[in-house]
Amino acid sequence: MATPILEMQSITKTFPGVKALQDVSISVERGEIHAICGENGAGKSTLMKVLSGVYGHGTYEGKIIFDGEEMEFGSINDSEARGIVIIHQELALVPYLSVAENIFLGNERVRRGLIDWNLTNQDAAALLARVGLDELPVTPVGQLGVGKQQLVEIAKALSKEVKLLILDEPTAALNDNDSEHLLELLRQLKGHGITSIMISHKLNEIAEIADSTTIIRDGKTVETLNMVADEVTQERIIRGMVGRDLGHRFPPHDSVVGEEVLRIENWTVNHPTQAERVVVDNASLSVRAGEIVGIAGLMGAGRTELAMSVFGRSYGRDISGKVFLHGNEIQTRTVDEAIEHGIAYATEDRKKFGLNLIEDIRTNISSANLDQISRGGFVNSNEEIKVAEEYRQSMNIKAPSVMAVTGKLSGGNQQKVVLSKWLFTDPQVLILDEPTRGIDVGAKYEIYTLINRLAEAGRAVILISSELPELIGMCDRIYTLSAGRITGEVGKEHATQEHLMELMTMERGPVR
Repeated sequence: MATPILEMQSITKTFPGVKALQDVSISVERGEIHAICGENGAGKSTLMKVLSGVYGHGTYEGKIIFDGEEMEFGSINDSEARGIVIIHQELALVPYLSVAENIFLGNERVRRGLIDWNLTNQDAAALLARVGLDELPVTPVGQLGVGKQQLVEIAKALSKEVKLLILDEPTAALNDNDSEHLLELLRQLKGHGITSIMISHKLNEIAEIADSTTIIRDGKTVETLNMVADEVTQERIIRGMVGRDLGHRFPPHDSVVGEEVLRIENWTVNHPTQAERVVVDNASLSVRAGEIVGIAGLMGAGRTELAMSVFGRSYGRDISGKVFLHGNEIQTRTVDEAIEHGIAYATEDRKKFGLNLIEDIRTNISSANLDQISRGGFVNSNEEIKVAEEYRQSMNIKAPSVMAVTGKLSGGNQQKVVLSKWLFTDPQVLILDEPTRGIDVGAKYEIYTLINRLAEAGRAVILISSELPELIGMCDRIYTLSAGRITGEVGKEHATQEHLMELMTMERGPVR
């Protein structure tokens, strides 16, 4: 029997007051694609940081055996020197440097003490061809989309003669086409003898590509599944991750729909820098009290642009159209104005736009409605803590106190903080843009339950999502967008993935 390329034996990692990993063991066969699954906070990323030397030898207990030898990596440079390369969920690229400069950053092509730019660009071009990226090596990385930046990261890993490639949520921010391209690249690397470990919440991708899957729950190894021999289903993986059967992916919800709350008519938005480019074209939609209305569309269809432009004109220029609240026309020219009218928008990028990650939970929750807890221009700290604690308990935010730093929370708990912040403004309309992106199935179920509670309390909810099953499972009605135009409105009873995709790919929508 072949010797595994990697064995991690009885790994235990403790942070002050928290045991992140407890006696975790994992074995990875040479040349396989090995998936690691678990809920947010289960310890997946921590385990990979131990392996890659981010948490160096001496900061954890247990053994790492790689290529038949016990390793004591003191830093990430040590692990890379042995052929272990990790690509984190937050890409480590410099946007103002070229593709070639990023690929060889810290590993420069040097002759006689000077960088050889011809050799640098030549070698970079060969690596780009290997990962299937048709870009010039001199292109600034900041000009590339997230999918192409992922490929640059992999090209960078290949430049270091990688034997074991670790990818942490590699497709979390990618569209379907970019995700499929990345998975196909992993298959090709496997064919060239490169072993991959992939952390992912996308169980359909794991079922498609993984040879083995290790499940981690609460910092402990649950089991390792042979994806072929064991005939593993997504439901089987979920049961291991959450420790129970979910029964249904989406919680039951009986809609009680009331009067119309929000109506948008003939909404048109131009690109902020390309004045002639229309990104939202004459769109009209409505949402009623107690109703969850979905917006479906492919990447670039204009979903986020529509939401942001309505919410205080946070995106775009030359915006025209009308917004009605309870039948009366209102103005939403600024974010403050939108909030005053009872409109809230939870952004798709919670880390960049939704939260202040270096501040605590208390500060984040109160940030959108400071007037409520201020007297004479000063924030009442006691009232701020009281409000935040109420939301911590009611939203089941898993943190020791409201003084915990938000950036140290799991993705699911960060999303609960975002929702708490906007609920504190007491909105009538809540626009949720990709609220479950990068969140595991157990936390997703909690978020779905919270969304249902909001609708049952009479709030009007607009749900934007790239996951069609999510929209079908949660929404009363779904609007489809294509090239900035509303192409259809589908009731829950008629919503299928095939029908929605057909409407999402229409070249022209109906003129309203």
